[in-house]
Amino acid sequence: MTSATVLSNLGAIDAAHHLHPFSDMKKLNAAGTRVIERAEGVHIFDSTGKKYLDAFAGLWCVNVGYGRREIAEAVHRQMSELPYYNSFFGTTTPPTTLLAQKIASHAGGKLNRVFFTNSGSEASDTWFRMARVYWKALGKLEKTQVIARRNAYHGSTVAGASLGGMKWMHEQGNLPIEGIHHIGQPYRYAEGGDLSPAEFGLKVARELEQKIDELGEDRVAAFVAEPIQGAGGVIIPPDTYWPEIARICRERDILLVSDEVICGFGRLGSWFGYQHYGVEPDLAPIAKGLSSGYLPIGGVMVSDRVADVMVEELGDFYHGFTYSGHPVCAAAALENLRIIEEEGLVERIRDDIGPYFSAAWKSLEDHEVVGEAESVGLMGGLQLAADKSTRRRYAKPDDIGTLVRNHCVENGLIMRATGDRMLASPAFTISRSEVDEVVDKLRKALDHLRDTVRE
Repeated sequence: MTSATVLSNLGAIDAAHHLHPFSDMKKLNAAGTRVIERAEGVHIFDSTGKKYLDAFAGLWCVNVGYGRREIAEAVHRQMSELPYYNSFFGTTTPPTTLLAQKIASHAGGKLNRVFFTNSGSEASDTWFRMARVYWKALGKLEKTQVIARRNAYHGSTVAGASLGGMKWMHEQGNLPIEGIHHIGQPYRYAEGGDLSPAEFGLKVARELEQKIDELGEDRVAAFVAEPIQGAGGVIIPPDTYWPEIARICRERDILLVSDEVICGFGRLGSWFGYQHYGVEPDLAPIAKGLSSGYLPIGGVMVSDRVADVMVEELGDFYHGFTYSGHPVCAAAALENLRIIEEEGLVERIRDDIGPYFSAAWKSLEDHEVVGEAESVGLMGGLQLAADKSTRRRYAKPDDIGTLVRNHCVENGLIMRATGDRMLASPAFTISRSEVDEVVDKLRKALDHLRDTVRE
């Protein structure tokens, strides 16, 4: 077959041979797969030539935008020189080691080492094992239990899905695995009642203390949370939440794990989400924005507290991957971080495009089907509401969110819906006029929801 023939038949080929992640394949095959062929800046183009503004940066990850030739050239150079070597048996490669140093230079404080993985899911498995090994090396053999949050997402491997607090994932595979427990999320709109933001932040944070008391402080190894819940709906915690979480972990001698897979590398207007909230974790899984999605790479940033024990007391750590610190992926990540540094993209989010996005996003709160529109940096969550005066939600939130998302896609805007919340996380390079386009097209989709429900 010619290449043109192959392209014209990609939908049929896809249906016959490709199982998609997080998809109902019967429904997908019936509807047909959208084939994305190329991209540039904040735009993607499908096989029909239709142009979309990608307000989600792929999957929260294409932070420097599409079409960065500098990254492609760095990858080509590295492939030509050394396409692969492993990090086992006392070896490393130049980009792998230099990338670890570069990450540590932005981590701040005591997060000075990195263990490389291929994804955020693998990073969750890695820190989970690392936390248990840490306490065992210190002779605290009972300290194995881990506390996470409901409606959180930490990947889709067995450990990652167990740590995540999504019941529909737990139902597939008899999860969570032993030793993982969940507490409430800081979702004030849905669960805060009449409490003020400050009161609710403290209340839900102190569920951690209650769970530690229930399990026994001498049995709890770690607590994990995303600075802002991503896939759970861009749930932004009240300002009182994270300082109280940090206090509890510190006083109870519990490792604090900040999942930076989405928030890391600038999305909130700081290099990492924990910096935005003024706390310092013991472990921090990373991925996505590390390479802006150009090649798969992830890792765990490790504090001196944990690393010193692993180096001095543990001996062999029996964990790792064939592609841990893959030199070509590391070269892509190094070039990506150079772009972020030299173009001042983190500062741009903090001082310029972030505040502009926030104001534009907030303006949607005047719409009758919007309960709230909140954001930090370039990460926004918009709550759909059947009655905004009482915070009453729609009876079928998944259907409502899908309705709005599909209208956006039909009109050339890529958004994500989690239940009845609309999510945005555009590339750091998005312009003000492109932010306006996102908000204008989303407003039209909200009009469509209003009119459809009335009918």
